[in-house]
Amino acid sequence: MYIPQYFEVTDRKEILAFIKANAFGQLVSSVGGRLFSSHLPFFLSNDEQSLICHVAKQNPQWEGIKDQEVLVTFQGPHDYVSPSWYSSPGVPTWNYQTVHVYGKPELITEAEELKSIVNEFTEIHESSFEKPWEPEYKDSLLNVIIGIEIKITELQCKYKLSQNRSESDRKQVVEQFQKRGSVRLSQAMNVKL
Repeated sequence: MYIPQYFEVTDRKEILAFIKANAFGQLVSSVGGRLFSSHLPFFLSNDEQSLICHVAKQNPQWEGIKDQEVLVTFQGPHDYVSPSWYSSPGVPTWNYQTVHVYGKPELITEAEELKSIVNEFTEIHESSFEKPWEPEYKDSLLNVIIGIEIKITELQCKYKLSQNRSESDRKQVVEQFQKRGSVRLSQAMNVKL
């Protein structure tokens, strides 16, 4: 991804926190000679060196993926920026936060490992509920999924939050985002001011 220096984030801890907070991503690989994308929830391995997900066996993306380098993209808050919000000339643009993860996938087909993936996924997402659902499903349901562990080889992170504009312009963009209801994006910009 193209990342001008003032938009680049290199702090691994911050990047991994972003992934955890925006865990629904796009797995991109080649299927039959064409780019193919699956929209999936991911979680990080305990050592934070891999991304883990699962796909339906009917999804053709898992077949042949093992020998490829894959790309997983994660999108955070984003919104349009009007040049009318600036005190100096500008052009229409878009502010956003995104992470790209490159890696090497390994397939997970063993029933106990698949069960562990589903249980971990459930624990992550049910833990905030007042009455979390306890995993109770027939083991035969694991026969319809394939787990994928993607060993992270490269992280790229871009926060395009008007860092190339004056402080007064950035404050005006934050104010406009708040008026428009882009709360998460205005909060991200306030952190970077």
